[in-house]
Amino acid sequence: MKITKYIAIACAIISLASCDDWLGNKPKGYTIPETYADYEKLMANQSLFNVLDPYLVYFTDDPMMVEKGETTVEWFEYIGKKDHERNIFSFQPGQVYTPGNSDAIWEDAYSNIFNYNAIINNVLSSTGGSDANKRRLQAEALVGRAFEYLCLINVYGKHYDASTAATDYGVPLVLSEEVGGGKYKRHTVAEVYEQIKEDLETASASLADKRSFPFYPTKNACYSVLSRMYLYMGNYSEALKYANMILSDPQNIQLIEYKNYKKIDGTQWRNIVTDDENETQFPDGQYGFPSPEQLYTRYVRNHTFNSVAESEDLRQAFAKNTDTEAGEVDLREDLFFRSDCMNRGAGMEYFKGYTVYTAWIQINAGTSIPEMLLTAAECEARVGSTSKAIGYLNTLRASRIKNHIAYNAADYTDKQKALQLVLDERRCEFAMIGYMRYVDLRRLNKEPQFAKTIVHKVGNETWELPANDPRYIMPVPQNVLEYNPDIPQYER
Repeated sequence: MKITKYIAIACAIISLASCDDWLGNKPKGYTIPETYADYEKLMANQSLFNVLDPYLVYFTDDPMMVEKGETTVEWFEYIGKKDHERNIFSFQPGQVYTPGNSDAIWEDAYSNIFNYNAIINNVLSSTGGSDANKRRLQAEALVGRAFEYLCLINVYGKHYDASTAATDYGVPLVLSEEVGGGKYKRHTVAEVYEQIKEDLETASASLADKRSFPFYPTKNACYSVLSRMYLYMGNYSEALKYANMILSDPQNIQLIEYKNYKKIDGTQWRNIVTDDENETQFPDGQYGFPSPEQLYTRYVRNHTFNSVAESEDLRQAFAKNTDTEAGEVDLREDLFFRSDCMNRGAGMEYFKGYTVYTAWIQINAGTSIPEMLLTAAECEARVGSTSKAIGYLNTLRASRIKNHIAYNAADYTDKQKALQLVLDERRCEFAMIGYMRYVDLRRLNKEPQFAKTIVHKVGNETWELPANDPRYIMPVPQNVLEYNPDIPQYER
């Protein structure tokens, strides 16, 4: 049976003008697939491979921008950015998107959720296919839906706080593929997290141990999302448990050795290659170059390559992370950034005095072995063994730092000292990956010793975002509110 453009585009919570209320009526061509093969094709929809948007980086302390004319390139000029990017970077209150523009994170997430709902609710009764395969496909869709909600709740809701989660505004929980005329309420943070947990725990029983396609979640992928969820909830013992379910098998700990790569001139995409005569592309998971590190692959839509410069704060973070006098070099900065100039194939371009983010690889916002190592390290530092925490750090750093000198666990028996070391490493590993740093800032701001005011400057203008400021929370988009004006909003 032919699958039409199904619910994914189905109005909205996605807020297409053809809807007569928030979610709208069933769109033309809306068809429920009938065969297992159709549901497999639906799961292979490329829109499900992507998630989020890089604009979250503008909330953080990673990027910097300049006034018009400060450099000979326009890449990271504030005036040249889109309205919503400038509004975020300057921490403007109220709506972020200007009238007529929609929020990509909100719309794409609910579009994906409709697809996942169709699979979850109908694949078991489809024709063809074995029962085991149907249950596996349903489980994969459950992980996908849970991951979308984990992203949504950490962008549009307050950060999880056990004492207030039952009343804090979260996001609408849509669990049906039926696009009816009713309106949808805004569920609480606690309700959304409970649904995420339920989806993941249900899925874990039917997932495969291995899958040939990196976008289809396995058992380990499910455990890794559970680990991230519990870390965000501040439940460090559970986050550690699920991270260790992966890391306890040494065969799972496969890392890319950054020392085997170099950056080259004359190209933009694929400018990081093996440091040999073959110059094989960096294994980011695309184009036939699978990444051994990725557990659940979900690529960030769009990118900020060549459009943001490294902030002084981030530069100092990398410097703090390496012993340059002993010859250490953090290859995450060395490979993914360029200072002063670069040649993308049309001649040299100059930006003297600045360091620009030029990774030009696919950025995975899904889970990975490095993330699990850092989660385990953080949780051990908080509620377990500082020695184990340092061991996890040394494992990761050996693949990231040229001339790596291992930390001595005996120097970090103080839990607070070990924890700070882990958080510093996490900052460098996820540099410029907007969502990861954005959520880390939000969760760590709950702890006074890590609370931080973000300061952005352009020319004579300075803007500040204090810790726990409500402007961290993205508003429900205006075009969604037009269909449901009664939905409660956070003041920002």
